[in-house]
Amino acid sequence: MSDEFRKNLLGPDATYLPEETDVVARLEAGDEPVDLAAQFPTSSQVWAALADEAFEEGRNVESYAYARVGYHRGLDSLRRAGWRGIGPIPWSHVPNRGFLRSLYALGRAAAAIGETEEVDRIRKFLDDSDPQAKAAIEGL
Repeated sequence: MSDEFRKNLLGPDATYLPEETDVVARLEAGDEPVDLAAQFPTSSQVWAALADEAFEEGRNVESYAYARVGYHRGLDSLRRAGWRGIGPIPWSHVPNRGFLRSLYALGRAAAAIGETEEVDRIRKFLDDSDPQAKAAIEGL
């Protein structure tokens, strides 16, 4: 029996996004996410931070918009990393967290604006990506 056959029985491989060392360093240095969004527009980490800030300030529509951008930028990154629309996106891999946080923020903001159909879809996607991600995000 070939290794490829065994691999297919186990389902798709996990997807691991590349490191964003410049983004992480700038965020850790205290740079404002709004300033970083123009410099790193493909970074889900930056968009997730903007979504969190807006949500914390009660700006739910803005949070939704920021999270939507982070989600779509994350999908683009996942596809470039070989993701085919299904399979694990582990929270344990730190570079995946920007996408997973954007996904979570999108569901949270969707709930805040009454977009219930999207809330259910996002919850399933987040659980399918990594069943531990929601609890980890909420524990931040």
